[in-house]
Amino acid sequence: MHKLLYAGSFDPVTRGHMDIITRASALCDEMIVAVMHNPDKRGAMTVDCRVRLLEMACAALGNVRVIAHGGLLVDCARENGVTAVVRGVRPLGDFESEYQMAQVNRMIGGVETLLMTTSESCASISSSIVRQIAGFGGSISQLVPPGMEDEILAALGDR
Repeated sequence: MHKLLYAGSFDPVTRGHMDIITRASALCDEMIVAVMHNPDKRGAMTVDCRVRLLEMACAALGNVRVIAHGGLLVDCARENGVTAVVRGVRPLGDFESEYQMAQVNRMIGGVETLLMTTSESCASISSSIVRQIAGFGGSISQLVPPGMEDEILAALGDR
């Protein structure tokens, strides 16, 4: 069975995340989406909330499973029997940091990294932009998965 892991903070989930999840899940038998969290950092939304929102966004994708993990990505991969992770790469600035992380993950955990370019329509979307626009009362409907704007705004408002 071919498994892939896509990990991130997903704070909140965006159309860009879903672009990568949808395209990568078509390439494997099982796709594990891991909400990674650092106990020393406080996100805009709770980890449980991020998992719930991702489960809603991925409901139509039958081979996607959403989990939470609080450790190293290589440990998450090992615990879930995954030998390759998927990372989304936007046109500006992502490659160098993703390349470095890929090298380290292979060195310390034997985990391969597959870099997937984002679709043009999602290239400038980030969770931080979504949070900023939402914080000023702007519409995020074009930036988040279809039908999830109200859920995400409510979750961001509960901080």
